[in-house]
Amino acid sequence: MHPSEEIFCERGELMKGKTIVLGITGSIAATECFGTIRELIRHGARVVPVVTPAGARLVSLDALEFASGQRPIVELTGQTEHISLFGEGGADLLLIFPATANTISKIALGIDDTAVTSMATVAIGKGTPTIVAPAMHKSMLDNRAVSRNLNSLREMGVTILGPYSDGVRAKVASRDEVVEAAIRAISKNDLKGKSILIIGGRSEEPMDGMRVVTNRSSGLMALELAKDAYRRGADVELWMGACNVIIPDHLSTKRFSKVADLIGMVDLIDHDVAIVPAALSDFEMEEAEGKISSDGPISLRMRPAPKVLPLICGRCGFVIGFKAESGKDTDKLEGMARCRMREYGLGAMVANDISSAGAGRSSALILTNGSTEAFEGPKSALASRILDIVVG
Repeated sequence: MHPSEEIFCERGELMKGKTIVLGITGSIAATECFGTIRELIRHGARVVPVVTPAGARLVSLDALEFASGQRPIVELTGQTEHISLFGEGGADLLLIFPATANTISKIALGIDDTAVTSMATVAIGKGTPTIVAPAMHKSMLDNRAVSRNLNSLREMGVTILGPYSDGVRAKVASRDEVVEAAIRAISKNDLKGKSILIIGGRSEEPMDGMRVVTNRSSGLMALELAKDAYRRGADVELWMGACNVIIPDHLSTKRFSKVADLIGMVDLIDHDVAIVPAALSDFEMEEAEGKISSDGPISLRMRPAPKVLPLICGRCGFVIGFKAESGKDTDKLEGMARCRMREYGLGAMVANDISSAGAGRSSALILTNGSTEAFEGPKSALASRILDIVVG
């Protein structure tokens, strides 16, 4: 068994049965390709490395073969690798990571003088999904010819990832962003064209300058929804309160703290769908100046906080809400959830017991206007099932 087979599908099967041609060019960021190859394999992909001569001076071909289990292609031979890889039943994606200004410009102009540029000409001509992740000095990116060539690739249907400027360099997209973009490119794309807002995490209502009153919520449900919606082709925006999860760079994110902060953001909603697993406080209070003394007992005077979900429903045509209760049997939980659905005009509702808050798994009822479904399993699977409702 080749070592690459030991990690095959280690993270899941989202790319199982898919072939990715990875183009590697002469940027020092090429050293990132080894970890990227391994991560793609962990999701089930077969990865075929194709390297420019300049790239081959930066990365060892033997190391690439070890990482991928495939002998890298540096020059085209009588086997016409560029044709066979992108022929009928061939590769599912061309990913050029990293892409230099030189290679980008050649592809835009249809120049084939390396195996990578020849792969690009055939892949783009055939309509195979193609992703290019540029990496170069910022002054090169600022050159109008390079910018024009990048725009030409976009017009050809090529996805451009990054680059991200730090003022001096045009840094290549991160490994995680590249892998997520690859998953998105070869997914079923059943949410393509839909703009989806996910509101998650927990609000924090300040007692004083130091302390807050909050709910128990990790933000994991919102993160799983955002990740799956992105992978399925949606235009995703994540609004996240306090949370215990790391939000990937590729997800467009806004943060909020108090319920009042979120209310102030409601006018920004112009999405097709809003999904709201956020644990928002039902109460708020006047914030004391400084820090309340810890000597002796204190009393808190709290007032009901405004309800945000009806405001969201007023801005969005299809809203999926969440309702958490404690100690209610299934019939009672469903009845309360349906009452809330009718009151707010929700498209669907997910109801669960608070015992599942913060856990990696969930036990919930998924209610639509025509059915009630009992769900039990990982939150990632629950997220996928909720998004199936959005597809319809």
